Amino acid sequence: MANTAQAPQGARDGELRNPVRAEAERLGTTLPPLLVAAEQLSSAIVLGVHGRRKAGMGETFWQFRRYSIEDPSTAVDWRQSAKSQHLFVREREWEVSESVWFWRDGSPGMRFASAPNLPQKIDRATVLSLALASLLVRGGERIALLGGETPPAMGRVALRRMAHRLADMPPGNDGLPPAASMSRTGTLVWTSDFLQPLEAIEARMRGFANAGVKGFLTQIIDPAEEDFPFTGRVRFEAPSHADTTLFGKVQNIRADYRARYAAHSEAVGVLARRLGWHFLRHRTDRPAQTALISLFGAIGGARAARGF
Repeated sequence: MANTAQAPQGARDGELRNPVRAEAERLGTTLPPLLVAAEQLSSAIVLGVHGRRKAGMGETFWQFRRYSIEDPSTAVDWRQSAKSQHLFVREREWEVSESVWFWRDGSPGMRFASAPNLPQKIDRATVLSLALASLLVRGGERIALLGGETPPAMGRVALRRMAHRLADMPPGNDGLPPAASMSRTGTLVWTSDFLQPLEAIEARMRGFANAGVKGFLTQIIDPAEEDFPFTGRVRFEAPSHADTTLFGKVQNIRADYRARYAAHSEAVGVLARRLGWHFLRHRTDRPAQTALISLFGAIGGARAARGF
């Protein structure tokens, strides 16, 4: 016999009145494994006070200050003023949150790992992005994926929504973030192997920088891409399998390859520094925590320098 039992009316009404909680529970039922890894990684980082404190609208008491002629009489804190010969105004804290947009390269070349004990570049990029997002959410920041339909939001629901979108995102983009509109105080966290043509990378970076966006770039590197440890007869295939190259003695081109790879990586870093952006190189055979600490510290330092 079919089970026709229904939830109590109060429970159904509560879910309707609290759609955010219902969304959080729905997202949590199928939590992507990489989010679990990201949460474990972010938990290892000591989170400092990330909100910027300044007087303004809010609920949290910040400080008392002397009454001035511009203040309305309703702003006077009479209890504190009774303790002195002067009038005092109670100021509340204004937490200034800023939108942080994430772009994780999902192109086919990111699905590469040169050894079974190494993560694919796309997995390391995803874990770093989600771990950083987790830290920022704890600090009261608004986060979102660039190019997504959901605007920047605060809280764990925003983090889980971001994780599910990254997990469900089909491969095939060209690796470059879309030229989406962002606020002038926005921050872009761009994680990629940055193996696209340098001209295309520069054009996209300058487009964001000219709009006032602050960028934080993390280059994800598989050790074989940088070290080129191959010897003998080796066939190299493009991710699309549309282009292949066969070398008889591949070690003969090792020096030239390493020089070109290093030059390309350095050129991306130079472009970032010229725009006042931060550039970090991270190999997948190194601890992810090291990269996360560096990236999170860079974002916190840049925010302080910008006066937030």
